[in-house]
Amino acid sequence: MPVIQSAKKQMRQDIKRRARNHPLKSEVKTLMKNELKLIKGGKLEDIKKNLPHIYSVIDTACKKHLLHKNTAARKKSRLALALAALEKGGVKAVAGIVAGESK
Repeated sequence: MPVIQSAKKQMRQDIKRRARNHPLKSEVKTLMKNELKLIKGGKLEDIKKNLPHIYSVIDTACKKHLLHKNTAARKKSRLALALAALEKGGVKAVAGIVAGESK
């Protein structure tokens, strides 16, 4: 435990910030995980229905500086690539994109 007053205050602030930021970060992770399950399952209609909401949540996390802008762009890009590959070639074509492998 901190002894210095400024360190005590910083610890209190850290706890408050984490409580404020954690739900949104958790939501991003959960939505990404669920979307990847849908992609692996090949459920094209559900994917297209959920995509705008996921993009919105990722953008919100980026705007609040919970995700770096390049991280947010990468997540959105991988979802879009996986969707395009699913539309074009089926579930087998998506495997490398979902795993995060480069071309």
